[in-house]
Amino acid sequence: MATNPTLEQIEKRVNELGPWFHNISLRGVQTAPNHFLGDYPSTKWREFQDAIPRDLTGMSVLDVGCNGGFYSIEMKRRGATRVLGIDHDEQYLDQARFAAEMLGFDISFELLSVYDAPKLQERFDLVLFMGVFYHLRYPLLALDLLRQHVAKDWFIFQSMLRGSRTVPRIEADYPFAERGVFDQPGFPKMHFIESCYSEDPTNWWIPNRSCIEAVLRSSGFRIESVPESEVFICRCDESAHRDPIPFRIT
Repeated sequence: MATNPTLEQIEKRVNELGPWFHNISLRGVQTAPNHFLGDYPSTKWREFQDAIPRDLTGMSVLDVGCNGGFYSIEMKRRGATRVLGIDHDEQYLDQARFAAEMLGFDISFELLSVYDAPKLQERFDLVLFMGVFYHLRYPLLALDLLRQHVAKDWFIFQSMLRGSRTVPRIEADYPFAERGVFDQPGFPKMHFIESCYSEDPTNWWIPNRSCIEAVLRSSGFRIESVPESEVFICRCDESAHRDPIPFRIT
């Protein structure tokens, strides 16, 4: 692109890189103005932005499943020294690179999946894991890899939720004869999607709220707040971690 592209040139490039899932304003050009969720993800961001430090000066950020780069850009707006976005989709990365370029932000983007986290050999002060969990066939493996290899302190998590929103008191153990507790709507559950959900074959698991809270705790994350119905602000917490069976990623 030219150093000072016209709106027509920006719009042309936006169309070439489409379709976009993130609606981002690039010098007045909207990347996804007809998004089925509205001005997304800005509408969601406004609900939880105050729960994240406004000044990220000196901090490093990893945006896992960065898509078109919306959250990477917002972290850079807050002064993060290093922001790295990773995604397994080259089209999304092309979109993110273009968006960052048009907005004048120095952000790195790499073609990596969440399962590649150990390859980074780096820990980040803040890790974003937004809208990725339910697209994974092995979501708990992903959380374990992030906690063990890249997360240092803050962990910002978001997932689509279905089923009960209640969070009942769950005992640490139950006798083998206990059956009724599993039929309670609020017992931690993940719904398995065998074929497709919302015309999207990449949707594999959809948890209820108590499941997400339990999964996060068992992976070594302490939930600090839930400022939006699907967003969990967490910090790393070894005291709650339940050690998984040892595994090796090569």
